[in-house]
Amino acid sequence: MKHLSPQEAWAWLQAETERRTAAGQEPPLFVDVRMEIESLYVGRPPGVENIPWYEYPDLTPDPARFAAAVEKEAGGKDRPVLLICRSGKRTLDAGQALEQAGFAEVAHVLHGFEGDLNDQFKRSTLNGWRHDGLPWEQM
Repeated sequence: MKHLSPQEAWAWLQAETERRTAAGQEPPLFVDVRMEIESLYVGRPPGVENIPWYEYPDLTPDPARFAAAVEKEAGGKDRPVLLICRSGKRTLDAGQALEQAGFAEVAHVLHGFEGDLNDQFKRSTLNGWRHDGLPWEQM
């Protein structure tokens, strides 16, 4: 699994989208693994597909279900997949599940969408997608 900073992930996503589109291939699949409510109300990168690693009320990951949902959305296991979550922790487990399921190219965004907690227990102040000023939208 590739570990990309938010800036590196955005640059990779743009370059791979351009390269693959020119070659007549699907662009990388960008997956937000947070619960749907997190993705909608906290904010998310544009164009990201929400496929939760786990969901309320169970809050229990089901790696096989997750990998099957990503495969269905991707159209196969050869399409590159970029994962994002709140802080970059869930994507590690989700990415490992995809690799174990046979996905050829998996990357994740270090520090996720909101980044690490600061000394006052607040996110989006040290690092992360939003902190780095990358495109995002909110419901």
